Amino acid sequence: MLAAIDSEKLYPWLPLGSGLAAVGFLWGAFRAAGKQRLIDGLPTCKTTGVFIGLVEVKGTAEATEPLTSFLAGTSCVDYSWSVDEQWSRTVTETTTDSKGNTTTRTRTETGWATVAQGGEQIAFYVKDDCGVLQVQPAGAKIEPKMMFDETCGRGDALYYAKGPATSIANSDHRRRFVERAVPLHADVYVVGQARERQDVVAAEIAADREAPLFLISTRTEAQVSRGYAATFWVLVILGLAAAAGGIGYGLQRLVSDPGRQWMPYALGGASYVLLFFGGWTWMVYNSLVDLRNRVASAWSQVEVQLKRRFDLIPRLEGVVQGLAQHERSVQEGLAALRAQRTATPPGEAGPDIQALGGSLTAIAERYPELKANDSFLRLQRELSDTEQRVALARGYYNEIATHYNTTIEIVPERFVAGFTGLKSRSLLEAGDFERAPVQVKLAS
Repeated sequence: MLAAIDSEKLYPWLPLGSGLAAVGFLWGAFRAAGKQRLIDGLPTCKTTGVFIGLVEVKGTAEATEPLTSFLAGTSCVDYSWSVDEQWSRTVTETTTDSKGNTTTRTRTETGWATVAQGGEQIAFYVKDDCGVLQVQPAGAKIEPKMMFDETCGRGDALYYAKGPATSIANSDHRRRFVERAVPLHADVYVVGQARERQDVVAAEIAADREAPLFLISTRTEAQVSRGYAATFWVLVILGLAAAAGGIGYGLQRLVSDPGRQWMPYALGGASYVLLFFGGWTWMVYNSLVDLRNRVASAWSQVEVQLKRRFDLIPRLEGVVQGLAQHERSVQEGLAALRAQRTATPPGEAGPDIQALGGSLTAIAERYPELKANDSFLRLQRELSDTEQRVALARGYYNEIATHYNTTIEIVPERFVAGFTGLKSRSLLEAGDFERAPVQVKLAS
């Protein structure tokens, strides 16, 4: 009778709890899938080509004054450690059944308790083949490497050397020492929001409330992506199990009591299916819109670098002209510079600047006073740096635009893209930047 009453009380709540659990698992699954799509859609930036906004970079973790980890003594930029102590105790339980019979049993409980922990982190640089980029790790999700994992008893020197001098209640006098770190020179994968540094004219990656992800990982991009994919499928399966459990319980009740209503269970199952496809569509659409906006942002960065290139030419012209006003060869070079600037208004793709850089180098070789002029040398370096930035911005745009175009053309994303009117974007070709190459001839 008691069991029947308990079952009757449980009846309305178990299906409801299963349904809520299924929805929660689905929500977590789509969040994981969204992060996977975000990572797969982000092109990798070179450290010198990082622009303001969400970026991903790959390189090695570097620091001028690295940390030394507590347990392993490893040079690193981030570490955390903990010391857990094992305990066990004997518990005696006495129970009395409905007839007044008393039963006593003894069982042993055991577990681990954290008795000490700590860690440190510092700002560090990601270094690749182009340069370095500063990262402020505060607020990031960090995936470090396991650097130390050892369990020992009181007879081991480690027990008291790195652990507290006192023991917890019911201690078994066994301790487990664990440390994880991001070692110096280790390969790292970083996704986060880039912003301007306060101390120098450069970018850095730091925490941002609006950023969808801030991750510092010692795993590769492919490993991180597979991890989110695995999380998605695990949560989907758990959601299905929770939904099936609630519906199965209801069907069992219907078999034992045919008079109960079956419609709520049918509606519950249909609602879960609709919720799954609706959530998937919502997730795909949001990720496609985000990808489209990042394509537009990438193109704006190309325009910024073209405008920078455009503005540098008259400054170079002024420096050279002031030092050699009557030299025919220099005047011819300046005329070519002026023609290039006139032919390429801001915001439009212009000619390849390599010919221009070669001409400037030739002029500088012929006129030592130019080679000794700080303004000329600085502007020449800026022009060369700008050309590299233009190439990086163009490559970044083409990579993200290619991913966007591919995504909206494959099944099943193409159905969402077609329904919402998302269109492909054209790529930038080398000819777009090299329509009027300048050939400067110097007089002998």
